[in-house]
Amino acid sequence: MPRRVSIPAILLIMILSVLFSCKEKKRTVPDEPATPAGPAVYVPSLNVDSAYAFVAQQTAFGPRVPGTRAHAECADWLEATLQRFTAHVTVQNFATRIWNDKVVNGKNIIGSFNPDARKRILLCAHWDSRAYADHDPDPANHNRPIDGANDGASGVGVLLEIARLIQEHGIETGIDIIFFDLEDYGEPQQVQTNKRDTWALGSQYWARTPHFPGYRANFGILLDMVGGENATFYLEGTSMAYAPEVMRKVWRTAHQLGYASYFIMQESNPITDDHYYINKIANIPTIDIIQHDPMSKTGFFRYWHTMNDNLEHIDRNTLKAVGQTVLQVIYTY
Repeated sequence: MPRRVSIPAILLIMILSVLFSCKEKKRTVPDEPATPAGPAVYVPSLNVDSAYAFVAQQTAFGPRVPGTRAHAECADWLEATLQRFTAHVTVQNFATRIWNDKVVNGKNIIGSFNPDARKRILLCAHWDSRAYADHDPDPANHNRPIDGANDGASGVGVLLEIARLIQEHGIETGIDIIFFDLEDYGEPQQVQTNKRDTWALGSQYWARTPHFPGYRANFGILLDMVGGENATFYLEGTSMAYAPEVMRKVWRTAHQLGYASYFIMQESNPITDDHYYINKIANIPTIDIIQHDPMSKTGFFRYWHTMNDNLEHIDRNTLKAVGQTVLQVIYTY
């Protein structure tokens, strides 16, 4: 027979139920009110097919060795392409001596966005290609020029795509994109005269004679060899010596975007690249995103300075990982 419940008992049960419910709800209320989120910053998505096409177009000219027809034609194309994206394009013509004392003419090609903005970021890559395949396994190729699809064209391709996106979507920060010439005309491996500063001649010239007198940037990012297959990018030593905060910020951003397998949180040996002279001479804290392979003899990617540094070994996924990371950094700065 069912047990009858008196009215007072029902009321007591109801009161206890309400109290218990309130107690449980209180556990889910945070001790501090949540801080309202700021307005979301729109970051464009890198079109990897577009970036790849920019890489392919450079290699289609042939090896971009200063003094050759391919070099001259590519320079004209780079200038015209940047002019599609910004009216502020500067071509910095210069002459310099290479490792054998021969005087060679070079061109630094520069596109600027928001030239009057005081807050600025420098993005750069070198656009020339190596005159000597001096690390090719076949000695017969050591004096032949290379396509430089990864070593040169990949960084330029990513930056051209970033320039296209800035033109399309705009950005508040001032951005300067510099394509340095004569980075890869250092002395051949088989010569070894031990002369100093035979590499990165275009960035040396720009660091001493910038395109705008008194030019300053808050920081810089150099892209070098950013399209290789299964690429890994370590915390390069020169970058960590001059701009560790910038380096860590970029790597953290890459991890937040899901690119931890590309951006390794380990330091690698310092190298002399364009960023070394930007740091040392222009005093702009600049990092180098550059492929590092700790298992290779050179420390660089497998086909570095060989005839196989061609379009066949460019990976769209690597271009995307690097390009999207840089976009995230510059749009959220």
